[in-house]
Amino acid sequence: MAELLAVATPANSEYADTVMTLPPVSVTAIKGGINPNRDEAVTNIGQTEIERYNLVNIKQVSEIAPNFYMPRYGSRMTSSVYVRGLGTRIDQPVVGLNIDNVPILNKDNFDFDLADITRIEILRGPQNILYGRNTMGGLINIYTLSPLNFEGVKIQAEYGTQNSYRVSGGVYGRFSPTLGMSVNLYATGTDGFFKNSFNNSRVGKERQWSGRWKTVWRPGSNFMLENTASVSNSTQSGYPYESAATGVIAYNDTCFYKRITVTDGLTAKGKIGNVALSGIVSYQYIDDNMTLDQDFLPADYFTLTQKRREHALTADFVARGDAGAHYNWLFGAFGFWRHTKMQAPVTFFDYGLSTLIEQNANAMNPTYPVRWDQRELLLGSDFTMPGGGASLYHESTLSLGSFDIIAGLRFDWEHTSIKYNSSSSSTYSIYHVTPDAPATIYKAGIPVVIDDNGNLSKSFAQLLPKLSVSYSLPAETGNIFASVTKGYKAGGYNTQMFSDVLQQRIMGMMGIAERYDVDDIISYEPEKTWNYEIGAHLELLDRKLRFDASAFWIECRDQQLTMFPEGSVTGRVMANAGRSRSRGAELSALAQLPAGFSVRASYGFTDARFTDFSNGKNDFSGKHVPYAPLNTMFLGGTYTHEFAHSFIDCITAGLTARGIGKIYWNEDNTLSQPFYMLLGANVRAERGDVSVEVWADNITDTRYATFHFVSIGNAFLQRGNGFSCGVTVGYTLPFQ
Repeated sequence: MAELLAVATPANSEYADTVMTLPPVSVTAIKGGINPNRDEAVTNIGQTEIERYNLVNIKQVSEIAPNFYMPRYGSRMTSSVYVRGLGTRIDQPVVGLNIDNVPILNKDNFDFDLADITRIEILRGPQNILYGRNTMGGLINIYTLSPLNFEGVKIQAEYGTQNSYRVSGGVYGRFSPTLGMSVNLYATGTDGFFKNSFNNSRVGKERQWSGRWKTVWRPGSNFMLENTASVSNSTQSGYPYESAATGVIAYNDTCFYKRITVTDGLTAKGKIGNVALSGIVSYQYIDDNMTLDQDFLPADYFTLTQKRREHALTADFVARGDAGAHYNWLFGAFGFWRHTKMQAPVTFFDYGLSTLIEQNANAMNPTYPVRWDQRELLLGSDFTMPGGGASLYHESTLSLGSFDIIAGLRFDWEHTSIKYNSSSSSTYSIYHVTPDAPATIYKAGIPVVIDDNGNLSKSFAQLLPKLSVSYSLPAETGNIFASVTKGYKAGGYNTQMFSDVLQQRIMGMMGIAERYDVDDIISYEPEKTWNYEIGAHLELLDRKLRFDASAFWIECRDQQLTMFPEGSVTGRVMANAGRSRSRGAELSALAQLPAGFSVRASYGFTDARFTDFSNGKNDFSGKHVPYAPLNTMFLGGTYTHEFAHSFIDCITAGLTARGIGKIYWNEDNTLSQPFYMLLGANVRAERGDVSVEVWADNITDTRYATFHFVSIGNAFLQRGNGFSCGVTVGYTLPFQ
């Protein structure tokens, strides 16, 4: 078995960037088998490309990996990921995210910036065997620079369109050859690309800062201890949702998102004989506030606030070993616990009371209309949501000549619960209306007092198998593989539907039948898949060309979909959509060409359709799954010219093209975003430790939409950012 804590040679480093040699880096993955990434579809992005594309968050990786799409809309809380036709906008993610091996448990904390990233891996297809819940679509691994691999100072500053800026600084030092420490500070901001025409204010304005403190201790070749602590703060104003009918952003109430996060992860690695041991424990904290004008109109309908505080703990322990040259094994145990407290009040104002409650009630009995005595109505919702789970998992690799047979099995158990309190207190009056006389009060001050409390809980247990076969091609030119894997995404509760439940309770007290049952409307079941896949990884032309191809067939049961219920309702609901089927293929290539040219290209095609889904009124069987793009495409080319005797050491010029679409916006496929492409370019000059880069995105100022939704019967969408450009300056000062 490969040495667990060995430092990779430049030849080994090429694998992370495929064809581009990197400085020595630590082998940080603790769960990859003896042939990592050889029986699954994977995209590796090394440090050279990370710097070239200015990658600081996972949304920027979208489309570089085929069939991997993260749209930019809403706030940093919105971290929707779609992989191979799977994905949802709220609650459980379809992919996992690890930062330096530490799992980020809540997908609402996926969207943040990181400085000094050295490697990004995007694994597609179920990763549940080794990584557990909510990795049925794949896994994202991000690794940051270690103070044992670099000593010095790294500084970067950027300024661009819409008063956008980004500043980062890191200090990396060693107290001894075995003990290193680094501190990073980061800040970014923008005034946003859009304006709210109601008050001429900027929409999408953001200010973010973060800090990271990493300590690495390696007293010997058989032991390493690493701790990374980070804190971040993000504040955003408004949401650029425009009316689909008028194309205008215009709303009158306050919109913002604020988030504070704290994360600390401790990783220990050791080796006893031929057994490698690893352990990761982490603490994660989120304190955020989402407040928005949920009708997004210049009228006093209603507003929503969602305040949340969440504490979470994770622990993962792994043992790896071998029994001779032909058999390798891995055993692991994982556990997590989290505790969330949330407040989610909805406030109805005068126009909202009139149109959403009073008009519905008065249509039933116009002779005796009702009118709310107070022109504001607060629907309060408080939640306490504890939960946790435990897993045991195993993977075996049997090598028989050129064949590797990999079998895995995981048992996952999870328990989740919710304690809710829904409350409202107000009064309304009933009037008597006759054709020839003014309205008179029939009954005044009728109290409406609701104080609903309840506790719900459920447990999920899953047995997740995997079997794959890999065949190594002659002369180390790559391999071909085939795999069958079961995927799993946890179930849960819809907190965002409680305002509608409470609204209907009030209308029920006024004589209109209630529409919702609490137990039914807020609960959704786990999503399960079987993933069948074949593929190949090829390394040709003395490893200057890497080519990857895969084809997949996914059978999904109880697919989780975020839906907006019909009518004048305020919430959104996670529903299970019977069955769906996703079929597709992926191609990617990375080539180092002569004369300083390099090219990365990828293309993904997904045909994801419902095979059994009816909402009681419409049968959507045969329709495309909404929000998941049919096609993703990326093409990036760079040319580097080095100067022998010049003020400038080298110049690198690059072009990129990103293509996405078609994207359907609803279950009946009547609305969609056609395929579109975004062009980018950059020119980078380097002299010694200083670099200056000029860049531009969406050069053609292409107009496209990244999101579409319906609120109280009105359709809205968010446009993508237009043309932008800027300058980035970097400075690296190694310590002597």
